[in-house]
Amino acid sequence: MLSGVAEALAAAGCPSPQADAEQLMMHVSGRSRTDLVLSRRDPVGPGDPLLADLPALVDRRVAREPLQHILGTAPMGRLELAVGPGVFVPRPETELLAEWCIGFLGKTPLDDAPERREADGAGKPGPVVVDLCTGSGALALAIADAVPAASVTGVELDPAALEWARRNAAACRELWAGERAPRTGGVRVIAGDVTDPALVADGGALADLRGRVDLVVSNPPYVPLAADVGPEVRHDPHHAVFGGDDGLDVIRPMMNNVLALLKPGGAVAIEHDDDSGADMTELFAGTGILRDIGVHRDLAGRDRFTVARRGAAERRPHEQSDRHSHEGTDQAT
Repeated sequence: MLSGVAEALAAAGCPSPQADAEQLMMHVSGRSRTDLVLSRRDPVGPGDPLLADLPALVDRRVAREPLQHILGTAPMGRLELAVGPGVFVPRPETELLAEWCIGFLGKTPLDDAPERREADGAGKPGPVVVDLCTGSGALALAIADAVPAASVTGVELDPAALEWARRNAAACRELWAGERAPRTGGVRVIAGDVTDPALVADGGALADLRGRVDLVVSNPPYVPLAADVGPEVRHDPHHAVFGGDDGLDVIRPMMNNVLALLKPGGAVAIEHDDDSGADMTELFAGTGILRDIGVHRDLAGRDRFTVARRGAAERRPHEQSDRHSHEGTDQAT
């Protein structure tokens, strides 16, 4: 049965047919991967879900519906996030970005500002993190899970995605509540347009974090409109995937808010298209503030995310970005 499912998925062009076949069979039967291996010679009775339910799920995957939609979850670190129609499905490469962020927070000396002690409620300073374009909450929740002292805020514009993120945040809070380790931080998910300067202006949803953030992270819409994407990607919301002609239509205006949020020494890490490494480096360098710029590659050796740290110098007036030149993009609209 496993071989037959894998062959059907391979014939349909699925990129990882063997792994997908195992995941589908594990999902339907409740067996672990080890159970599948140990029971490979066992007969399957007529009432087994592998006969009753598996064929319909295989048909959906053969039609190139994302595996995560079929299973109802997507992994992010040790977490299993609920996903489905209306929200971008996190990919494995985003876990590399999350790992970098967690490593950065583990190495960053944090100040002991009174307002931070009050915010974490436990008398201990913790990092402040903002995840722009949080989608399902993948990055925000992975960071909050791995860094219990972190105060993490996820920002999402799309109402459907916002509901998925809030659902995942609630599930994580239940998971954390059952653990013995103390958790001095927390996570919240708010509605907001990451390209709108009002987000961090006085009265904005993130006004209280202006100049106080240790890490701003984002996996924004970044695929160029002309890019050839696979069938699974077409199931993701268009506005969550594509970022204009060069993939930077959301990232460019978002940078004003990134710079406003970061404290001196704070870091920014943004995922982007594999052809955008040089453009991201130029964009970061052009701020006049960001230092230690570096492009990181994914497991396939492709440029995947760019990081930098905020210096102490302020931008000169002529270096300020003109946000009006970027209005009219899909995300801004």
